[in-house]
Amino acid sequence: MTEIVTAPAERGATERRRISHWIGGQLVPGESGRTGPVYNPATGEQQAEVDFASVEEIDRAVAAAKAAFPAWRSTSLAKRAELFFRIREAVHEHRADIARFLTLEHGKVLSDAMGEVTRGLEVIEFACGIPTLLKGGFSEQVSTGIDVYSIRQPLGVCAGITPFNFPAMVPMWMWAPSIACGNTFVLKPSEKDPSASIYVAQLLKEAGLPDGVFNVVHGDKVAVDRILEHPDVDSVSFVGSTPIARYVYETGTKAGKRVQALGGAKNHMVVLPDADLDMAADAAVSAAYGSAGERCMAVSVVVAVGDVADDLVKAIEARIPKVKVGDGLEPDSEMGPLITREHRDKVASYLDSGAEQGATVVVDGRETAPDGDGFFLGVSLLDNVTPDMDAYRDEIFGPVLSVVRADTYDEAVGLANDNPYGNGVAIFTRDGGAARQFQFDVQAGMVGVNVPIPVPVAYYSFGGWKSSLFGDLHAYGPESVSFYTRGKVVTSRWPDPATSKVDLGFPQTR
Repeated sequence: MTEIVTAPAERGATERRRISHWIGGQLVPGESGRTGPVYNPATGEQQAEVDFASVEEIDRAVAAAKAAFPAWRSTSLAKRAELFFRIREAVHEHRADIARFLTLEHGKVLSDAMGEVTRGLEVIEFACGIPTLLKGGFSEQVSTGIDVYSIRQPLGVCAGITPFNFPAMVPMWMWAPSIACGNTFVLKPSEKDPSASIYVAQLLKEAGLPDGVFNVVHGDKVAVDRILEHPDVDSVSFVGSTPIARYVYETGTKAGKRVQALGGAKNHMVVLPDADLDMAADAAVSAAYGSAGERCMAVSVVVAVGDVADDLVKAIEARIPKVKVGDGLEPDSEMGPLITREHRDKVASYLDSGAEQGATVVVDGRETAPDGDGFFLGVSLLDNVTPDMDAYRDEIFGPVLSVVRADTYDEAVGLANDNPYGNGVAIFTRDGGAARQFQFDVQAGMVGVNVPIPVPVAYYSFGGWKSSLFGDLHAYGPESVSFYTRGKVVTSRWPDPATSKVDLGFPQTR
């Protein structure tokens, strides 16, 4: 493998790495003259420079993918499955190396980073079953001597534009099913933490993936716009904020592409009066503050129903001092820094606006953030939040949990359903009837019952409703196979030539 394999922290603090593109099976230094900084969020120090692709460099990556497509789509399902088993083993063997890149560039603690890689591996494992997943249907003798069967075929060149919060897992959600279905792929990862994608590209090559099937280009809006408008890109998958998801969907579909664009979230966790209070408090802390709240499935709002509110807030507050915030490489750290200084400051501003708008600041994370130049914000808790406040309306994407008080179950469900987002939602209760009614009533794509982060396993599909998803099909799982392929129906007849005749009438099946 190439020199990027050595983890940045092992190279010495004075050496600044250069992160280049991966095109046609090899590292390709950028030629645009534009770059972006990559920081270690725990120290605030710049550790690398990432090349930003020009339009011409995006075109080169797409051309490499297009050139590789005919041979790759012709590769048998047996060989594709065999290759994916090797890919699975390569990623599994090097999962600790991948996780280290995530911690050094994103900031999440190592245990969380390892969990991310593991969930990505589950999608790779799902893709290993591609021969079964691409099985079509067959109907014999639909009319005399006529059979009909359905098949699914790859689209061509697919692209993925992925966010900073899951630099390994979300790309795996996209490239694994896409490539397994017979497509070639161009990935544009976040420019804030791009190294994991280059490292994985090298693992794919070592596993035997042909050159050009998987390509990585870095960049900003220049790269995104060229991908969206490029005539040889057949589909685009995106995960990010709702405004950008809408832009990607509208721009990509206008250019004639198939697009799935997953947007933001404001996930509610409804706690009924009969819930196990300790379980609910543990779940709220875990789901709100894991990965510093930088998860699209993080719980950002706890809706306390009835007289459970006071006790629940006290239980959450009691757990907060036990959350160890620090450098993700330290074994006892449970929550790391945020991705950038600017984002940390924006998240912290909601504590001020919350207080100004009438919320109670129960815990101010600025008072407990570790010393130093890292982008840290301690665990924060707001109570008495109302739907008109900025802290409720906006996707904060940080370790700030809001508690909203509701008098009834109907009011709690109404809060979740009236929210413009519909990604995930959870209910905590001992009442099976209430839980069943909740999953029936609530308008969200993923529902947890006494499960705070209901991310589906790899053989189901991930995605929300409303402003959390633009497009018809969700990510990974069975719907990803539909997204990355097109259906074709074949009607065939092998008759005795003697029976052939001209018939201008409408085709008959009886």
